[in-house]
Amino acid sequence: MKFIVSVLLIALLSLAVCLYLPWWTIAVVAFIVTSLIPQNPIRSFLAGFLALFLLWGTLAWTISSNNEHLLAKKVAMILKMGSPAILIVVTALIGALVAGLAALAGSYVRRK
Repeated sequence: MKFIVSVLLIALLSLAVCLYLPWWTIAVVAFIVTSLIPQNPIRSFLAGFLALFLLWGTLAWTISSNNEHLLAKKVAMILKMGSPAILIVVTALIGALVAGLAALAGSYVRRK
């Protein structure tokens, strides 16, 4: 139950915070949520990772599909990724790693 609550809180607060603040505030949100909700480090990392992977993947796919993936195709071609789907997955992975590592740090701070 704590895992699901953590995932939802991290995703919703990250979405709300990123509307007004820079993208890296997702790390602050993940850190705070996992330092307030006690879990073991692996579950904390997975909560942050999963929350942002789903959030950024969904947002990137929605934004890209609204313009028929025109910009994503061009950026993927410049970066030699092959398809816009790979670019969207890489985008989601970057956000997921940032939030996952921040959540892991929050879990370790909670233990101390």
